[in-house]
Amino acid sequence: MPVGEFPILEIIVRQLVRAGFGHVTLAVNHQAELMRAYFGDGARWGLHIDYSLETKPLGTMGPLRLVEDLPDHFLVMNGDILSDLDYAAFLGEHASNNRLFSVSSARREQKIDYGVLHEDDKGRLVGFEEKPTVPYLVSMGVYALSRRVLDWIPKDQAFGFDQLVLRLLADSEPVEVRVHSGYWLDIGRPDDYQRAVDEWTGLRASLGI
Repeated sequence: MPVGEFPILEIIVRQLVRAGFGHVTLAVNHQAELMRAYFGDGARWGLHIDYSLETKPLGTMGPLRLVEDLPDHFLVMNGDILSDLDYAAFLGEHASNNRLFSVSSARREQKIDYGVLHEDDKGRLVGFEEKPTVPYLVSMGVYALSRRVLDWIPKDQAFGFDQLVLRLLADSEPVEVRVHSGYWLDIGRPDDYQRAVDEWTGLRASLGI
């Protein structure tokens, strides 16, 4: 998907280069050859790009079992996000504390278009809110992981972020949440994509693209 003159994935690659990353592995399945044709070995951006090919969909975390050269700590991220997150600082803070799994998150609000009733256990009204706005915390699709997390990811089957987090919580393993107060859009959402296109001219400089 293009944002301005670049595909969103190229924007991410450029950001990673600017942050000092030198090696990116693209987990590919659908349109794998198109990805290879466009990104090649990454030389024109000054980093090394290689590819992990899924023969069947493996979700967001399942493909990690196919990557043989994972370092002790690394980033996993979706290819359709636009953010000014400091990727190097996020991974560095995770690695320096030898954490197992860190999730970058953003605050969002949902406006409810109804009057909300609050009742007690006897069915009596005890409170009322007219069209309230409810805050919540969401995953940004950017994670810092220790290689140790592979112990919780099964081989050769679809396994997503949700399944991994639930498995870690069930085993009482620590999952760190780091709230990012800056810019973040999920351009897989039509509203976010349109906003990214509309704001790109002003946003580009702040992203260093």
